[in-house]
Amino acid sequence: MNMSHDEEENSLSLSKFESMLKTNKVFFFDSEEFEDIILHYMDTGRMNLAKKALKLGLEQHPKSSGLKLVQVEMLIYEDKLDQAEKLLNDLYALEPTNEEIFIQRANICSKRDQHDKAIENLTLALKYTDDEADVYSMIGMEYLFMDNLELAKENFIKCLEQDDEDYSALYNVVYCFDFLDQNAEAIVYLEKFINHNPYSEVAWHQLGRQYYALKNYEKAVWAFDYACLIDEGFLGAYLEKAKSLEKLERYQEAIECYTITMELDDPTSYSLLRIGKCFEKLGNTEEALNFYLKTVHEDPLLDKAWIALTDFYIRQKNYQKALYYVNKALGIDNDNPLYWRRYANINQFLSFFEEAEVGYRKAFENGDVELDNFLCWSDVLYILGETEGAIEILTQAKELYANESEILYRLVGLNSTLLNEEVAEKELLEAVQIDHHKNYILKDLFPFVWKNERIQAILTNYKP
Repeated sequence: MNMSHDEEENSLSLSKFESMLKTNKVFFFDSEEFEDIILHYMDTGRMNLAKKALKLGLEQHPKSSGLKLVQVEMLIYEDKLDQAEKLLNDLYALEPTNEEIFIQRANICSKRDQHDKAIENLTLALKYTDDEADVYSMIGMEYLFMDNLELAKENFIKCLEQDDEDYSALYNVVYCFDFLDQNAEAIVYLEKFINHNPYSEVAWHQLGRQYYALKNYEKAVWAFDYACLIDEGFLGAYLEKAKSLEKLERYQEAIECYTITMELDDPTSYSLLRIGKCFEKLGNTEEALNFYLKTVHEDPLLDKAWIALTDFYIRQKNYQKALYYVNKALGIDNDNPLYWRRYANINQFLSFFEEAEVGYRKAFENGDVELDNFLCWSDVLYILGETEGAIEILTQAKELYANESEILYRLVGLNSTLLNEEVAEKELLEAVQIDHHKNYILKDLFPFVWKNERIQAILTNYKP
């Protein structure tokens, strides 16, 4: 890698400075060399060396405003804001048009959460600076702190008009569009940006993300493709292209894309899992299982991978194995209602009704208020002979799902079982009015109630 002339000079200054510290000889540096040395040490977090360099710098150049501004930066870094402010006021008296003074004042205001004042100072800095892009970017950040995303976006766009290679500003612009739910506007902006910068892989990648958010997966693939062509090592673009291909059901191409990501970097559990899912969609169960097992080997704590294995075996109707794997997932995430629901379903298939009841209850306790959960839970309670418990569950469900015939037909059966005939008949009248066709629920779940003459009379006499 070739160094630029500036980098080479900087590197020489650093080695000269460090050999000076070792030998205790005093070498002369001009003030700008000192500034570069100090900022290098601050950037790399070596504050002791930065302070030594500042002290020596000010001894050799006591009047250098550049070094005093670096001193201000160090004081701000250490939260000595009052000292920094005093030093800035002295500098301002000498150099009222030095943009760096306004920028450092803005940094102090920002640290004090006075973002309005910070913006005032940065606006003054704009009058005197040669680097407008940087100042616009700083103004954008202050507006972000104030949650004013429209004005933040406006300033990051101005920054990019001055410097279209400032990728952090580009990410920030897109962040603002995303936050404001302006995907279509983001696309218009990015396409305009790409017209001027056709080789900006970051812009192509962000364009793909916007199309993906709008569910325009064809266009997303097209944009990610360009990002990958410009930068053949762009891992994120390959990943998102693969996700888009999955959405288009182009599973073989998606697999190829995920495979590239694993060649660019170590295989991730995410890519392995997605490849498994693609193979399963293609009907290649052997390869699917192979990749699911690779995933859990790669990341044994990835609950989603254990659930993929659970679902795989549910589809194969191998409930014993499914139960083994769902227990693995629950061992990692014990509060996931979807996992508890699977645990309950599997146990119900295996006729382990007590375990199934625990699963439905745990799913409910962890926030699952889906109709299906209530229905299956009450069915299992009825099988276990807990008819009153089943009624209680369905009464709760009724509060959430009024006029739901599947609840009412079950209540008819349960109340008839407990010989609450009047209640049962009232519920049956309600149920048939909502959905007469679903009376098969009674026939399937409560055959004795179905044969009851009074029940049959209500069903026969029903006229829509």
